[in-house]
Amino acid sequence: MEAPKLLLLILLIPCDLFIGKSLGDGVTHEESKELRDEVREMFYHAFNGYMNHAFPRDELRPLSCGGEDTLGGYALTLIDSLDTLALLGDRERFTASVEWIGKNLRFDINKTVSIFETTIRILGGLISAHLIASDHNTGMKIPSYDDELLHLAEDLARRMLPAFDTPTGIPFGSVNLLHGVDENESKITSTAGGGTLTLEFGILSRLINDPIFEQVSKNAVRGLWARRSKINLVGAHIDVFSGEWTQKDAGIGTSIDSFYEYLLKAYLLFGDEEYLFIFQEAYKAAMNYLFSDPWYVEVNMNSAALVWPLFNSLQAFWPGLQVLAGDIEPAIRTHAAFFSVWKRYGFTPEGFNLATLSVQQGQKSYPLRPELIESTYWLYKATRDPRYLDAGREILASLQYGARCTCGYCHISDVEFHKQEDHMESFFLAETVKYLWLLFDLAAGPDNLVENGPYKYVFSTEGHLLPVTPQISLVREHCSYFGAYCRNSNLRLKTHSAVSAQTNSSGSQTRHADSSFLSRSSYQSSSPVSGLKVRNLMGLCPGLTYEQRFGISFMSPVDSSSEDENSSQRKPTEVQGHSLLLNSNPNPEVSLSGPHNDHDNSPARVPQEESPSSKPKR
Repeated sequence: MEAPKLLLLILLIPCDLFIGKSLGDGVTHEESKELRDEVREMFYHAFNGYMNHAFPRDELRPLSCGGEDTLGGYALTLIDSLDTLALLGDRERFTASVEWIGKNLRFDINKTVSIFETTIRILGGLISAHLIASDHNTGMKIPSYDDELLHLAEDLARRMLPAFDTPTGIPFGSVNLLHGVDENESKITSTAGGGTLTLEFGILSRLINDPIFEQVSKNAVRGLWARRSKINLVGAHIDVFSGEWTQKDAGIGTSIDSFYEYLLKAYLLFGDEEYLFIFQEAYKAAMNYLFSDPWYVEVNMNSAALVWPLFNSLQAFWPGLQVLAGDIEPAIRTHAAFFSVWKRYGFTPEGFNLATLSVQQGQKSYPLRPELIESTYWLYKATRDPRYLDAGREILASLQYGARCTCGYCHISDVEFHKQEDHMESFFLAETVKYLWLLFDLAAGPDNLVENGPYKYVFSTEGHLLPVTPQISLVREHCSYFGAYCRNSNLRLKTHSAVSAQTNSSGSQTRHADSSFLSRSSYQSSSPVSGLKVRNLMGLCPGLTYEQRFGISFMSPVDSSSEDENSSQRKPTEVQGHSLLLNSNPNPEVSLSGPHNDHDNSPARVPQEESPSSKPKR
């Protein structure tokens, strides 16, 4: 696959070129403005409900009009909402929120938090708001602002660094902000948990001129990719010490999804070709073994044997990612299939069984997820096809009539009966509402920071706005890998990984990282490398193989278990023609006629629904 050129085309085309062509069936120009205003009201209904009844606790209980601490007890929803306030042009509330956080938020607390959720929600929220509040070009600069959010972000990230002190470089799933990693902390983490840190950590390194954060997040990606299967698939869960996969199901949904997302977005934001190379290989494997047009399935990462024919709601981000990658046609078909599930129930359940054509038992809820709306926005932005405005209008109606409650918007505990649950996650305001508003504002003739501002933006997996500025991006000017010599520097950065790093053509040797380097303050604060500007580390090492250039080689052992031996009898390339898959019907709409006769034998593994707080959002 070529480098993603379509995104660049989309970003460069003036938005007003499409005005007059951007109206959906029945969605007039005036109605698009009304829908945009309705989404704005939706945001403030929920945001005011949080501020009036839950703040400064983490999240709102929208039915009982109370609050609850779900992540760390530090005003999670307010931090997650900061750049949405800026996007809506609410200077007063954005300023007041930034000032309150700068004065009151502290992270020296005895709380054990998720590395994944804390990074994408808190760290990303602080960094995005800092970049908006400190820059005249955004139109939202706060005169009194003195980098308070950036200081908080650095403090938070340093408190998470002990989690990366593992033999593989893949971090623990949780860390105590005061005491580090607990001795009884689980060594098992998800692929998304270890591979969805590069944007936030990388930007922080560039803003404070310290490479440690970018280095550890990149090493985590390398640690995962080095243990990929021979067919370039990764599993769902891995032991961060042994590097053994503890769950070998490969898919694009729960526990893996944003691993793919951040590979491409790290390339788009930083220009780092290593991420692009990994993404191209990973994407090719996903399309070869997981794609059963228009659906995606889970397979064994080693044999590609079908494990589970399930539409998982988290898969719905994938068409949007394909837009960024320039692969539009399959994105259109998959979005149509996913949206057909929404139309059937009014929401997308956490799991929809493609064999029985029914909601998966134990996965009936819809926790206000944004992924389908995110893909709808990106496909409309790329195609200006009116069907996506119609889809947005239908999604908005479902939320208004099914999820709106006393003080905000409620989780739907059962999509078949639209039963409400007293919970509203912070990502509803950070993503769900944001993407809906952007969709209708784009149709109305956009006037916002993203479409008309001075920068192009990459959205984090939490929907936070990350600008492609020279300070952050330094496209083609930074060292694209840490474990190699650079053309204009004799400095060599250590890699914290069990993967051996090869030198350039001047010599070759195997080198293992010192597993205690994170605890050495001399590296963190006084390393000669950390005082250099990132662009001084630039350079390529031509003439080397990928493994030599990037220090990545296969680490995963050959799987010889009886389970994989049996499943390997089936050829990997046959996954798209498996009898359980609904790929024979060219119409992506879900059939409502009930299960077919050859689908009577349901898969043996029945996944149980997990609470949103117990699994990665992506």
